[in-house]
Amino acid sequence: MTDKEIISASQAICEALSEEQDGLKRDVLNHVGNTWSLFVIHSLGVDGRMRFSRLQERVTGVSQKMLTKSLRELERDGLISRTSYMEVPPRVEYELTELGRGLLVQIIPLWTWIIARSDTFREARNKYDQIKKGKTSEGLI
Repeated sequence: MTDKEIISASQAICEALSEEQDGLKRDVLNHVGNTWSLFVIHSLGVDGRMRFSRLQERVTGVSQKMLTKSLRELERDGLISRTSYMEVPPRVEYELTELGRGLLVQIIPLWTWIIARSDTFREARNKYDQIKKGKTSEGLI
């Protein structure tokens, strides 16, 4: 993309996400952009339909409360479906909807880009940390 195309696309995004235009878009972006939601979408995309306990195992580090919140938001936004089975004990399964699969297809290139540049990110952080450490030890901060 050229600089002009980037600026034009950015302006269009800012206008579309302004609360005056439509708070829904901003809400959906907040839901799908949080770490746990991205991992849930990825897990369901890779492993398919899953129960809550299996999802919690796959999404390492997520609390029961945060997983529940993420699942509810994703279900409300139409990105996952929740199926309850009237059994003893009750069984609930989650899976991506067509909309959720479409989102996953859009997210994969971002993850691929980040993974391919992880060494560059590590170098940048180390350089930044060394600069900050030097300034701190000199009493500049």
